[in-house]
Amino acid sequence: MKDHLRIVDHPLVQHKLTLMRKKDTPTAVFRQLLREISMLLAYEITRELPTKLRKIDTPLTEMEAPSLSGKKLALVSILRAGNGLLDGVLELVPVARVGFVGLYRDEATLQPVEYYFKVPTDLADRLVITLDPMLATGNSSVAAISRLKEAGASNIRFMCLLAAPEGVERMRSAHPDVPIVTASLDDKLNDVGFILPGLGDAGDRMFGTK
Repeated sequence: MKDHLRIVDHPLVQHKLTLMRKKDTPTAVFRQLLREISMLLAYEITRELPTKLRKIDTPLTEMEAPSLSGKKLALVSILRAGNGLLDGVLELVPVARVGFVGLYRDEATLQPVEYYFKVPTDLADRLVITLDPMLATGNSSVAAISRLKEAGASNIRFMCLLAAPEGVERMRSAHPDVPIVTASLDDKLNDVGFILPGLGDAGDRMFGTK
């Protein structure tokens, strides 16, 4: 994947995102839309997975058919909101290994604080897709990816629902080797670090804790 930032402008993605942005969208509907949109984003972020040919028997004949090659990819959810994307991607790639990075944002400093880290083995040999619905300041995402690199990951991609220009630039500066796939590049951050126009706090809306 060559582009540092790839915006998935498919009509279904954009329509579902519009429904998610609406403030009166119920929690259950928001959660279902996030699951659906994550599957569509996953098609884009996995577009260049390596394949190899292997012999199979169809009902009519033998053939050489493409299959995924190499170690199973790793999905790493940045807790807690990343789990909303995780479910949809796992529907598409159920054999993927799964890891978690627990971070919360200090509301005073906007800096990430880590409280949990558990990831699959052999990250150096796997494509690692990091999941978080919102790329706002970029601080949590940068911290999570730094920890993954410390654990051996070298082929990393980042998937989010919304991105702010400030977060994209922060990621580009800290991790220029990590492509970003998103449904939208929004306008800016407000003075407390939320994306505008955005959709509010994705975790709160997903889990009904707003």
